[in-house]
Amino acid sequence: MTGNILKLNIFSALKMTLFPMAIITVFWKDQIGLSLTEILLINVFFSTATLLMEYPSGYVSDRLGYRLSLIVACGFSLTGAIAYLFAHNFWHVIGAEILLGIGHAFISGSDSALLYETLRADRRTELYIRCDGRMAGWAQIGEAGGALCAGLLYVADPLLPFAVQIGVWLVALAMALSLREPQGEKSPYVASHLHEALRISRFGLVEQKQIRATMVFGVLLGLASFYPVWLVQPFMQQCGVPLAWFGPVWAGANLTVALCSSISHRLLDRLGLARLCLLFIGLTVLAFAGLGLTSMAGSFLFYYLLTAVRGLQGPIIRNFLQRDATRFMRASLLSLHSLLFRMGYVASGPLIGWVSDVQGVQAAFLALACLFAVALPLAARSFLHHQDRADRSRPSATA
Repeated sequence: MTGNILKLNIFSALKMTLFPMAIITVFWKDQIGLSLTEILLINVFFSTATLLMEYPSGYVSDRLGYRLSLIVACGFSLTGAIAYLFAHNFWHVIGAEILLGIGHAFISGSDSALLYETLRADRRTELYIRCDGRMAGWAQIGEAGGALCAGLLYVADPLLPFAVQIGVWLVALAMALSLREPQGEKSPYVASHLHEALRISRFGLVEQKQIRATMVFGVLLGLASFYPVWLVQPFMQQCGVPLAWFGPVWAGANLTVALCSSISHRLLDRLGLARLCLLFIGLTVLAFAGLGLTSMAGSFLFYYLLTAVRGLQGPIIRNFLQRDATRFMRASLLSLHSLLFRMGYVASGPLIGWVSDVQGVQAAFLALACLFAVALPLAARSFLHHQDRADRSRPSATA
């Protein structure tokens, strides 16, 4: 089963080698003719499609297999990339994004759950944070590689990044087909899948307070690093950053995520969970304040602080969720976490886009700095409190 780990690393690199990502906002603005409000609205459709499929896909993955879920994900993502070649207006883009959103939902949770089950089959779950961090690092290296070429491909032909993306998803599909499903206990009989899905939701959101607190803190940290993905490119244009720099800047951001993901387990051991949470809060507020108060060519570097938080928190949050899950709810809980994130974005994304259009991108950054300065400390306090209680009540032996 250890061969799965290398294959999952390669799959993670491929799933994030998104050539259009570094120039997608510019493509939407200049080639399709969309406003920032429409751009944020597009992401609402993407998030809604992911939201509707997020938890069902995780439940299906737990019941039918993580490998099958990844294969299905590649199929939808491949179709979405092809659809972009024929997109000429707002609704064409919406259609492509819905397909990509469904593909994203089937990946979400399945690859991490397959990694955990692979380690569990070898009785090495204590290595999960390290392996998850490395898998996230491979993903960001893949995205950085795509970003380095994105600007050049876009200048040659605006559709070329999407054409190359089709080839990437074909290779990812082949890699998913080569994965092995861990042999474990058989799925228990369930009289009603709807009842079972609701039971798992109740387990994660109501019965297990430490899981709920982990999800809330993780969702806020995820949103903090997600809003600037769609706003930093217009901000860079506003600051006079040359278009040719966009790819390398995006690559640098993703390499920052990769580096921080790979050292997250070491930093947790060195600082402890409480100090690490304080670091997350400080870096997030500083980043948004810097983006909101400065407008120099190098101001985009404040965005790298958010990518650092993204890299550090991902493996740690997923580890806490995996630790409190059982075999047949592992992907479901990870998908439920992603579902809450998507719901948060759907509810707030258009408002952030409206503020950006009416008051300017920097005003939106300052508003986010104030919001997270209040919300993150409250969420971190609850997270630390419930984790401490769970640790005291948990048996010393690892299950």
